[in-house]
Amino acid sequence: MRRSTGFIPGSLVIIFSIPSMYIHEITNWLEEQFPAALAESWDNVGLLIGDAGRTVRRVMTCLTVTMPVVAEAMAEQVDLVVSHHPFPFSPLKRITTDNMNGRMLWELIGAKTSLYSPHTAYDSALLGINRQLADMLELQDVEPILPADCLAASPCEAPRRARRPNESQFEDSALGTGRIGHYSEPRALSAVIQQVKSKLQLAHIQYHGDPARLVRTVAIGCGAAGELVQPACHRGADVLLLGETRFHTVLEAQSLDLSLILAGHYASERFAVVHLADRLAATFPDLRCWASRNEADPIQFG
Repeated sequence: MRRSTGFIPGSLVIIFSIPSMYIHEITNWLEEQFPAALAESWDNVGLLIGDAGRTVRRVMTCLTVTMPVVAEAMAEQVDLVVSHHPFPFSPLKRITTDNMNGRMLWELIGAKTSLYSPHTAYDSALLGINRQLADMLELQDVEPILPADCLAASPCEAPRRARRPNESQFEDSALGTGRIGHYSEPRALSAVIQQVKSKLQLAHIQYHGDPARLVRTVAIGCGAAGELVQPACHRGADVLLLGETRFHTVLEAQSLDLSLILAGHYASERFAVVHLADRLAATFPDLRCWASRNEADPIQFG
């Protein structure tokens, strides 16, 4: 808490307090909600830009750092951006304005705007994105497709990261990659497609499979999670809900008699950064928190 003195001539000296929060308080909370040990080994999560000791008043969430998102952060004097997708993701040899990533980094660093990414830790957390999608579909008996302590044990399971020394505290049946659950009563694939479109507010959606097929078990992998096709099949899923995947992964699913629903990468995750902004605002009422208003799905339909 920072103390300030307000003085009005001819009046009493008034002492009042201006709440001060620090970036590390926000990032500590994010780490508690989305433990970094849950992230995939190839990922880059945590505080990626900034000084954890700086004060923070404005926090903006987004799915991906883009020029419109950076412009909004600059205009709104954002202190901390929480971007689902890491930025930067890959190692950099130089930061210059000659390319888009360098230009965005230069802007953020110049404005002393910090950036935190939870990415796959958010996907796999107890109240993570995949669990939120499962709850949207009102699935029962929801559990991870691949639990957090799962190591590849059969040809049908995707390769997993090596366990980290401090990871044992997260060995829990509710933590892990993807989600799988059941409807109380089977329904046609066409009905599941309509449910996904309604919940995610989509006018169009891609899918593979017979619309009349009865679906009881649904697997979920937000974003680009095509590697979950075989594990979902192994767990007895009738359909796998993804953001996106490659053409040859669809052919693989076809060979395994697994239906697919492709909601779009943006649609399968953007709702969760809006939800995260709401959670941050409720947890830290002294902060101004919102989801980027400039962000939009770059993919359009003709």
